[in-house]
Amino acid sequence: MVKLLGLLRHAKSDWDDLSKRDFDRGLNKRGRRGAALMGSHILDHGVAWKKIVASPAERVKCTLESSGLAMPIEFETGAYLADSACLQQILREQGGDADAVLLAAHNPGLQELALDLVPPENEDKLFDEVMAKYPTAAFAVIELAIDDWEDLAPGTGKIVHFARPRDLDPELGPEKVG
Repeated sequence: MVKLLGLLRHAKSDWDDLSKRDFDRGLNKRGRRGAALMGSHILDHGVAWKKIVASPAERVKCTLESSGLAMPIEFETGAYLADSACLQQILREQGGDADAVLLAAHNPGLQELALDLVPPENEDKLFDEVMAKYPTAAFAVIELAIDDWEDLAPGTGKIVHFARPRDLDPELGPEKVG
């Protein structure tokens, strides 16, 4: 049996109000546009995601709202700025009987998780792209060689898809400075 894990990093956050706590920052205009684009891409990708496990941070909530992904969301406080080990534990506990779970959270934890799940023999071009950078609103799909989410562990996966907003719309590529 194979489980599918989708990893969605929140879109570009809004830094206009510096008095807001990190947890309370929403998205800027570019972020809302990127989230909507990635939401369409996720829906068009063809995986029947059964549920979303998400950080409750405002920028993750806004990413999911802007994405148009309409499925059950379980907000998990521990996913806020969590590292790979913590995210793995959350997935073991929250995966349930779903064959496909989408995790919406933050970096560096999401990138670490993707890299930790892939054993050396499964490292390829997609792995290299994820290792180079996991930008805002990036989406990866990892095929996991496990029967149950409780079996999730480092070295059990292979990255089978990776997309960034700039891959779908060049205008959403890195912002030019200067």
